[in-house]
Amino acid sequence: MAEHKIHGFLPAEFDLPTDRQRLFLRYFTGVLIDLTVWGLFAEYWSAVKVSSFTVLLLASIMMQFLLKLSIWAEHHVAVYFNKRPGAFWKFMRYFGAWFVLFVSKFVILGLLTIVFQGRVHFEGILHGAIPLITMAVTMVLIEEVIVRIYRRLGSGTPAGSGANPLT
Repeated sequence: MAEHKIHGFLPAEFDLPTDRQRLFLRYFTGVLIDLTVWGLFAEYWSAVKVSSFTVLLLASIMMQFLLKLSIWAEHHVAVYFNKRPGAFWKFMRYFGAWFVLFVSKFVILGLLTIVFQGRVHFEGILHGAIPLITMAVTMVLIEEVIVRIYRRLGSGTPAGSGANPLT
């Protein structure tokens, strides 16, 4: 039995994850990243306020969903404009993407205000949009860094090839 374990407790072999498992892990990781980033912003930037950890967790879940929805909308706008040739349509592709991503932050800000009734608050320029945009961009960038690290870690020796870094 012990020969089927690494260090006596980790299984030596495992099944590859399904698409649903990978999707779950991606969103789970995204929520944890959002939770961490939002918590740090709330702690170190007075323009970001959250009333409790529970509200922070729920708002992070909502933020993950809304950010993914805004990126999905931006991609659909890009596809629409990319189908048309010419410099004007290329300009519209970039302007449309910027517009969707920018306006979506105001929608997110409004939804957070409605859903959490003042327990999540952003202060400052444009009724708190600048701190929200700064925080959202930070969340997306950190998610991208984490995804790139994960992919780079997977580009080495495949599992089961005999080279085990855990032994």
